[in-house]
Amino acid sequence: MPELPEVETVVRTLKTLVLNYRIKDINILYSNIVEGDDELFKETLIGHKIVDIKRRGKFIIFELDNDIAFFSHLRMEGKYFVQDSHEPINKHIHVIFVFDNGLEMRYQDTRKFGRMGIIKHQEDYRDFKGLGVEPFGDDFNPDYCRNYLKNKHKPIKTLLLDQSFIAGIGNIYADEIIFKMGVSPLRNGCDLSDDNIVDLIKYTKETLALAIEAGGSTIRSYTSSLGVTGLFQLSLNVHTKEGEKCPRCNETIKKIFVGQRGTYYCSNCQK
Repeated sequence: MPELPEVETVVRTLKTLVLNYRIKDINILYSNIVEGDDELFKETLIGHKIVDIKRRGKFIIFELDNDIAFFSHLRMEGKYFVQDSHEPINKHIHVIFVFDNGLEMRYQDTRKFGRMGIIKHQEDYRDFKGLGVEPFGDDFNPDYCRNYLKNKHKPIKTLLLDQSFIAGIGNIYADEIIFKMGVSPLRNGCDLSDDNIVDLIKYTKETLALAIEAGGSTIRSYTSSLGVTGLFQLSLNVHTKEGEKCPRCNETIKKIFVGQRGTYYCSNCQK
């Protein structure tokens, strides 16, 4: 599943390809992708330009020139292609945004889990979908984390995957952040020390920034499109490294399940 760095990479790439393009038509080939009424979705967007593209957590937000926006969540395997209208449409293309210059932005989703919908334009989408703070925002700070975690008797791995805490982190980057913190993925949030919380903030920002710089991770079922291939998987310390040597201590990396999610860690380095 694409996480914050992959979604940010898609946003940045789409901004170079479709910004200020006017939507001439929308073809919805699989209606369950769109939340709400298909015709209302089309009527609201057709005839308007895409004036900005933003990210909130793992959501892509397309802002139009009529103070309306629409969101897109890629879920497991969603991806966008910008193609000429004469290029063939494969069977996994479910929504096509037709622009007035002959190009099309095509949404492909093999498993059909992705979702789109209309939302009101906002300055920062702070309250959008109940999402927590953005990792690079000023409100992601020790006071916020301390207050959020103080009564949380759940493993830190589970809490990092909770989008109401920090928006955008998924399984890959949670494992990497926790490894850099040097704590067990099973340690409860309420048991983190002040130093642990400082490390949580530091390594969350560091890990995600490095992943964005590398174009995200191309791993397992998720690959990007738009001519972008992520390379951060080459820098992973523990995720998917079961049976390999820990880069810090040479102990064998283990795989366990935390909240039904595969979790990779070093039991020697992470206590």
